[in-house]
Amino acid sequence: MDYKFLGASGVRVSNLCLGTMTFGQNTYHALPTQADEALAFQIMDRYAQLGGNFLDTANVYGQGASEKIVGKWLSGQVRKRFVVATKVRGQIDKSHENGVGLSRRHIVESCEESLERLQTHYIDLYQSHIWDNATPIEETLRTFDDLIRCGKIRYYGASNVCGWQMQKIVDRIDSMGLNKCVSLQQQYNLLCRQSEFEEFMVCENEGIGILPWSPLKGGVLSGKFKREETPDPTSSRIGFIHTDEGKAMQAMPAWSKLRDDDGFWNLMDVMKKAADNHGKTVAQVALRWLLQKPQVSSVIIGATSVRQLEDNMGASAGWSLTQEEMSQLDKSSPRVNLYPHEVTWRMNANRYNEFNRSNRLN
Repeated sequence: MDYKFLGASGVRVSNLCLGTMTFGQNTYHALPTQADEALAFQIMDRYAQLGGNFLDTANVYGQGASEKIVGKWLSGQVRKRFVVATKVRGQIDKSHENGVGLSRRHIVESCEESLERLQTHYIDLYQSHIWDNATPIEETLRTFDDLIRCGKIRYYGASNVCGWQMQKIVDRIDSMGLNKCVSLQQQYNLLCRQSEFEEFMVCENEGIGILPWSPLKGGVLSGKFKREETPDPTSSRIGFIHTDEGKAMQAMPAWSKLRDDDGFWNLMDVMKKAADNHGKTVAQVALRWLLQKPQVSSVIIGATSVRQLEDNMGASAGWSLTQEEMSQLDKSSPRVNLYPHEVTWRMNANRYNEFNRSNRLN
C-alpha cells in the first residue's frame, strides 16, 4: 500500500480510500449488491490488513446505516490509526424542514449526529456533499472553521462543485482568514474528465488534494462487460439500470448508450492491452490511471465482496503504467476541448512557466 498527503494538510492517507456507500440497506440510491454488517466488517478487516487507513462515508448513505456500521467496526480498532471522512448536506428525516443544506444549524446538528453514529469524538475530514444555493457560503465556511477550532473535526473538504464554486470557496476562506479546504471529492474517471477544465486547476493552484469517486464509473470500467451480452441486473449497477433506463444518470449511464458507443469499446481495448502488458485487470488499470495523476491524494473505491476489494487494492502499489500507456489512455478517453479552454491552451503552448503554477497546461 502506498500513502500520499491529503492535499496540503500534512496528513498521510492510503492512496486507495474505502468508500462505504454500499454498506447497509441503501435507501439513498436503491442499488443492488449492498453489503450487510457482517460482510462490511469482513471488507473493512481486509482493507485494514492490506494497509488501508482511509474510510469515506456520508450521513445520507443508507439513511445513516453506513455511518453506524463504520462506527461499530471502528469502536473495535485503534481509532488514531484511521482517517475517517464523512459528509453533510443531505436530508435523512424528510419531515425535518431544516434537516438539509449547509446552514450553520444543519451542519452543527448533522456533525453531532454523525459523531454519535461513528462512535468517535472527532471526524478527520468533514466534507460539504454538494453546493447549497440557499445558504451564504460565508456562513457555511465559518461553521466548518468553528468545528475545527472546537475539535469536532480536523479538516474541511468540498465535494461535487463547479469551478466557480471551488474558486469562491478558496477566495472566501482566504479573505476571512479561515482554515483551508484540503480536498475536493469529485467524480473522476476515464469516462468523466470534465473537472480537469476548471475545478482541478483550482486544486493544483491551491494545494487541494483530489479524491475521485466512482473511479470505475459504476462498474462500467471494470472490464467484465461484453458488447454482445446484456449485463446481469442482480449483480451490477449497469445491469440494474438497464432494467429501467429512466433511472440512468450521468454517474450511471444507460447500457444501450454504452453498447452503441464505438469510442467506449475502443477505450476498453486500450485498457485491456495495458492490463495484459502488466498482468493486471482492466479495473486495476482504470484505478492506476487515476493514481498516477499528480493532484490525486486518494482514489475512493467501493466493494461488495472481499474478493472485489482485493482486486481493486492490487492497483495501489508495486507497478506503474508507462508514460506511453498513460498518454494512450488520455487520448482514448473522451474529453471535449470546450471553448475557451481549447484556444487558451493552444495559444499558450510555448508559454509554460514552471515558476507560475497558475499557467497549468494539459
